Amino acid sequence: MQDDNAPIWLPRLAVQGGPRFLQIADALQAAVADGSLTPGDRLPPQRRLAAQLDIDLTTVTRAYDEARRRHLLEGRGARGTYVAAPKVELTAILDLSMNTPPPPDGVDFDDMLKQGLSQVLMRADAELLMTYHLGGGSDSDRKAGAKWLEPMFGYLDSGQVVVCPGAQAAIAALILARTEPGDTILAEPISYPGLRAAATQFGRRIIAVAADQHGMVPEMLEQACRQHRPGLVYLNPTLQNPTAITMPERRRKELASIAKRCNVRLVEDDPYWLLADAPPPPIATFAPEQVYYISTLSKCLTPGLRVAFVLIRDPHERERFLVALRSFALMVAPLTAALATQWILDGSAGGLMEGVRKEACLRHRMARDILAGRYSGAGDGLHVWLELPGYWSSSRLARAADSEGIAVTPAQAFATSATSSGSVNAIRISLGSIKERGRLQAGLQRLSHLLARRPESFSAAVV
Repeated sequence: MQDDNAPIWLPRLAVQGGPRFLQIADALQAAVADGSLTPGDRLPPQRRLAAQLDIDLTTVTRAYDEARRRHLLEGRGARGTYVAAPKVELTAILDLSMNTPPPPDGVDFDDMLKQGLSQVLMRADAELLMTYHLGGGSDSDRKAGAKWLEPMFGYLDSGQVVVCPGAQAAIAALILARTEPGDTILAEPISYPGLRAAATQFGRRIIAVAADQHGMVPEMLEQACRQHRPGLVYLNPTLQNPTAITMPERRRKELASIAKRCNVRLVEDDPYWLLADAPPPPIATFAPEQVYYISTLSKCLTPGLRVAFVLIRDPHERERFLVALRSFALMVAPLTAALATQWILDGSAGGLMEGVRKEACLRHRMARDILAGRYSGAGDGLHVWLELPGYWSSSRLARAADSEGIAVTPAQAFATSATSSGSVNAIRISLGSIKERGRLQAGLQRLSHLLARRPESFSAAVV
């Protein structure tokens, strides 16, 4: 326990770091998480801290109130304010493995949810919200989808948009609609694991096409198309999961030209386009009849909506897709689809997404500062692809991190084939799944310390 002569804890405040009271609360939480402050340590009196930081007393009072809400502080009357003993948690893992949108600062999600559902229930027929919808979304839902896709394509005929229960369902339906058992799907060597899961389940094989720092290599794609005659080519061109590469416009045009020349269909899975900083036009812009474009709300708003929009220009292709989709997912839940539609049309979705973008950028700055020379992100999106020093393999680091209460995803999880599983030594770090910024900071700091140690100094307990 500290005495009165101990150094005063003093948080560092950033000019662009958001509300100062939250910065103080986050810094306090991080200090508790990394051991800089321990239970029983006395905090500076509020007036003294306000003077030290040159801020008003109200800001410090709000910060301490927020810290108490998080069960970080306890008051002991005239004796002052102290770091509280931690609450017992059965799930203390710091999850850096799941790509979900971070909670945006200043957005009351609970209130937004209540308001949105209230509007839906006032304007919609309750019976329609509880019955079957077989057309790939209601007219209103498809209009909302067209509006959601406007930043990418401009005005769209809503009849070209299909509403799906998530991007994974859309990918699976496209595989069923466009391929037969034993057919080939082309993808980059390191790619979204959901593609491999669906292809394997349906008896399709994935062949990896070489990629460089700009994405799939055009010459290698053309060669693979002529050699394997694929049923589909899968691409995730914007802030690619997991490498975070954004394919430049020239490369997109080259791949679109090959798709037309070889008469092959592309699946453009583009969940992060709206989170990216000035992304190039989608590949579907350059080959509209060859590309199925998927945009999900899971990465920009919240996974709980389970809504994705698929742009399919050709009406015959849309019907094939819907037949395949209905074989395993009859429809989007009408209530959540109606909520998504309400948010998109009244502007709530745009406000929430902008908040997610700002929070993601702030978290990227945090990762860059903590990971220093190892950080190679673009400063936007939901994840960082961290190439490892030679003394760590990605699988061993993931196990070591797990033993220290941190979950990360090793490169092997993203390998599209056995031959590509050892081609990259990296981990994906997801920045949105930890709600509190202070806990994220603590997790990144612990991970940075682990990266600096050689595996010889790490030994797991044996019981």
